[in-house]
Amino acid sequence: MKTYQVLTFVFMNFYTITANYNFFPFGPSEGDAVLQRGGDEVSRPLKLRRPLQFYDMQFNIVYVATNGLLSSQPPPKENQYLKSGFPLDFPAIAPFLVNVDTNVGNGAVYYRSDESLSALTRAAQIVQQGFPGIHFRPTQLLITTWDHVACFNRDPEKGYWVSSFQLVLAGNKTDTFALLLYADDGLQFSDDVMGSEAELRVLAGFSRGDTSNTKELYHSVHTSQENAHTLFQEGNSGVSGLWIFHVGSSRFPFQKVVGAVGPRAEGTEEPVTTATSQNFNIPEDLAVTASPVSGGVQASAPPGNVSLCGSILQECSPDGYCTDHPTGPCCRCRSSYYGNGRQCLPMGVSQRLNGQLSGHVSVGAADVQLDRVDVHGYAVPGEGRVYISISPVPPQAGWALMAVGPLLSTFGWLFALELHGHQNGFSVTGAEFSHQAEMTFYPGNQRLNITQQARGLDSLNHLKMEINIKGNLPSIPSGAKVQFQPYTETLHYNQSVITSSSLHQYMVVSENGGSEMFSYLLHQNISFQRCEHSRLTIPDFQQLDVVHVMVMYTSEGRILKYAIVNTVGPVGGELPGLMELNPCRSGKHYCDPMALCLPGEGLQYHCQCAMGFRGDGRNCYDVDECSEGLSSCGPHSECVNMPGSHHCLCETGYGFDFDWRACVDIDECLLKLCHPLASCSNTLGSFHCRCWPGYEGDGFLCQPQKQAGSIVSVCERHRDGLLEGLRGWGGEAMLQDYIPQCDEKGQYKPLQCLGSTGHCWCVDSRGQERVGTRTLPGTPHANCDQPAPLIPRAETLCERWRTTLLSHYGGQPDPQDYMPQCDARGHFLPVQCYGNSSYCWCVDPQGREVMGTRSHDPVKPACISAVPPVVQSSVHPVVTSSPSSPALLSAHGSEIRVIPLDNSHPVQEKASVLLSVQDSVVVGISYDCQENTLYWSDMARSSISRASLEFGAEPVTIIHTDVVNPEGVAVDAVHRQLFWVDSGSDRIEAADLDGQNRRVLFDTDLVNPRAITVDTTSRTLFWTDWGRDAPRIERSSVEGLHRTVLVGDGLRLPNSLTIDPVTGHLCWADAGTKKLECISADGTDRQEMNSGLDYPFSLTVYNSHFYYTDWERNGIVVIDKATGKQTDYLPAKKSHLYGITLIPSRCP
Repeated sequence: MKTYQVLTFVFMNFYTITANYNFFPFGPSEGDAVLQRGGDEVSRPLKLRRPLQFYDMQFNIVYVATNGLLSSQPPPKENQYLKSGFPLDFPAIAPFLVNVDTNVGNGAVYYRSDESLSALTRAAQIVQQGFPGIHFRPTQLLITTWDHVACFNRDPEKGYWVSSFQLVLAGNKTDTFALLLYADDGLQFSDDVMGSEAELRVLAGFSRGDTSNTKELYHSVHTSQENAHTLFQEGNSGVSGLWIFHVGSSRFPFQKVVGAVGPRAEGTEEPVTTATSQNFNIPEDLAVTASPVSGGVQASAPPGNVSLCGSILQECSPDGYCTDHPTGPCCRCRSSYYGNGRQCLPMGVSQRLNGQLSGHVSVGAADVQLDRVDVHGYAVPGEGRVYISISPVPPQAGWALMAVGPLLSTFGWLFALELHGHQNGFSVTGAEFSHQAEMTFYPGNQRLNITQQARGLDSLNHLKMEINIKGNLPSIPSGAKVQFQPYTETLHYNQSVITSSSLHQYMVVSENGGSEMFSYLLHQNISFQRCEHSRLTIPDFQQLDVVHVMVMYTSEGRILKYAIVNTVGPVGGELPGLMELNPCRSGKHYCDPMALCLPGEGLQYHCQCAMGFRGDGRNCYDVDECSEGLSSCGPHSECVNMPGSHHCLCETGYGFDFDWRACVDIDECLLKLCHPLASCSNTLGSFHCRCWPGYEGDGFLCQPQKQAGSIVSVCERHRDGLLEGLRGWGGEAMLQDYIPQCDEKGQYKPLQCLGSTGHCWCVDSRGQERVGTRTLPGTPHANCDQPAPLIPRAETLCERWRTTLLSHYGGQPDPQDYMPQCDARGHFLPVQCYGNSSYCWCVDPQGREVMGTRSHDPVKPACISAVPPVVQSSVHPVVTSSPSSPALLSAHGSEIRVIPLDNSHPVQEKASVLLSVQDSVVVGISYDCQENTLYWSDMARSSISRASLEFGAEPVTIIHTDVVNPEGVAVDAVHRQLFWVDSGSDRIEAADLDGQNRRVLFDTDLVNPRAITVDTTSRTLFWTDWGRDAPRIERSSVEGLHRTVLVGDGLRLPNSLTIDPVTGHLCWADAGTKKLECISADGTDRQEMNSGLDYPFSLTVYNSHFYYTDWERNGIVVIDKATGKQTDYLPAKKSHLYGITLIPSRCP
């Protein structure tokens, strides 16, 4: 049989390169895998969600090779194809086939499958550029990048070249296009390139590599090797360094790769074919009369009343729609969403930003190179608040960059609070635009150029940005602060360009208190694509009002931080009535971060939860569309909930149709998964393989039938082999031994079980376990006729222990038997008990008993879980406002909330989240009124942190080593000391407020210490210990001297302590006795204040009222000292409450 390859190739010599086309984003930050370093490496098989077309065949497994090629099968060793070149005897797509060694230099090979809307849209536009008569909508991309790799000729000792190139395969259900991109820094010579080696020999092309024909067909981009220009200087698309090819289709017999028919780059020769003539007929359903684009690209006018919306619907956001205009279609966002139609975001939902900062700046005599520095941001559009963090930034540039306002102002404009009739940046440009700015600083006349490129939204709807800066900056002394006064910016909107020019001032305040004013002149323009079929619906001029700016640099973490609050409205700020003073505009409202603030008349306003959230507007929580049956997921799909939204994933055996709206069956037979000697039959969600007559096997492996004797199936051989092995050891199958179960036809039974242990799972026809179908003893078996869950969860330690004991008890534990109690996620519950008894104790996350907590008390011990709650918080970990006094602060697991007080009464409708810290369990909190700073302990992170209660401030961890279970914390604001208890190490410690000068006060005679408080006047320390054998309250000096028991009787679960500033008495709440009591510091005058508590955890006092967090009500309870009346305040978001403290109206 004669080997045959259908191929297309380019064979050239390369000298210098000046390409000008940008690569698709790549690297680990984009989710790329990195190929192992070496000279002949091949990646592990990359499984694609949907198959791609190559000539007239399909593949969904890809191998990436170091030497500049991809293949649908593992390539042979390089010495089998590098020397011989094309034609190749295996399928290959080779953008730059040459000897590459990534052990040399700093190059690397990156690859990924990408389904983000921005990348798909860009690929569609590129294909449209090269094939203007075809409307192509890709549903997935395969992006492979060879970044600055070392390339060799046959003799490696004669030097090497460094090159960068990228291959993008864009495909949908029927067609695949290949985009070959070559970098503008091109091919660089090493210093030791010699003689004939100065011409690098490279192949570029496509090889089908099969045995289906006898004639070689190929397509060459150039007439001859000698006259060929470089891949980097030319292109078949009208752009240098960009080559586009149609490489496969299932719509018609595809036997020849076809190059782009767009305008050719200067100097590019016409293609010449040496292949047998082929009539390349485009099917009618691939051809369109218009060049459809959306959002910012226009289409030709539709003939008659024909709508072109159907042709561009894929280009619109999933949360948008298409509307026809007289000259063509445009995309628009649906109600409750904002954007330009191509990208739409839900109103009121916080937005995240990710990007990278690069460039070169000079600060005085110092030159600083910034290389892909991480940029992370967070915006609350409903309030016009934006936070930006850039790190790591070297100190030489970090202090000076505090004066560069445009690094933040662009994000501020993008998500500014919109006033009536005006739109912020995202509503106009969406997530794709280019920003150019020039800054001139005075009095030094330093100049800085800034370029920002918005690259669309990723799969999580996070905005992607690339920032480049170049120029000179005035120096700012280390430790100085930069202050910006509120200012305005007038923006001129002219079709697809926005421009502005302005002069700004800022003040530099040095560490010694000296200050100096500086200024800078700013010229900037923003260019974007808009749909020209509709007119702009905003005024030609808009005013950006920046009402608050905060900027700081911390040299310890080399972090540059910005925060801004701004609105966009009419020039001059003139609005009817008192609109300017409305809290929705000023940001001084109490709406939830996930809510819209809707202004009313005068100072009135209304809070409305954003799309995908539910509540009263002041407290909003995510709607689980999946569990509530509100999803848009159709048949054969699974719903995955996300904050404010949800995603649909197709079940195994199904994939999204070209419109991404419905899950359709994948025809696995096209993937050729069966053995070559077997037939394949497709079924819904699956397929079957059957060996041909005369052959036996499971369809995946077929062998000639034996001439005599009975046929033994794979399952039977598997089963008999294991049984024979057991008999060889002289035993029978035991309870824990797995023996395959076969049906009467010798095939694997769909449900397999491990002996009689109760562990069962589903298998496929090959006996392979189907992921996500394993069930535990005592639980219903999986339905093996249904697809497996997409995201299985591994069995946890608690669940494994529970299964073991259940088997030990014979599946029927007695009421007094201990069975581990696990939560929904499989973690140990913090309180464990024997059966239904009151014999209980606390455990740590590994299920180990916490000593001193076991008792027979009807009141279960006050155990705290160190496992953080699962909260997909959309709130950035910064202080969201500067709370006014007086107010209560309370810990709600991973959130710290603030509720203002009005004449000692909590104003619940003004309660809000002050700070959200994911993966945390905040337990104890204490307030420093001297510096307006909050301190707290974190049980999950085993740390103590603090944050200034100023808008935009971020948490700082001050204690993070040698901490186990920190609980109560207390601040001595007068003497600047911090005290805390650790119930894990049974210690009481102290330190300065910055965490320095740490020291242990007590590490003996402590069992379960919890609450702690300090009397700053007498400098006396008080703490509780709820050890079940001898609960007590103790005291000592702040130096750790004169320790004594203050209260030792009448206690059961003393959880909390506070000092009443009016009486000077020490007060505590006991969850066991249900009492609130007070006593003088010398142990006399003990008084019972209230005996009707539920389950108090933490306590504070203000004027004539006590306030405590209650574990039974999950709220804050207020007790009137005079009457004893209790009033509870229950937050809309149900959660376990821990510490509570007070922001007083004045600092003592």
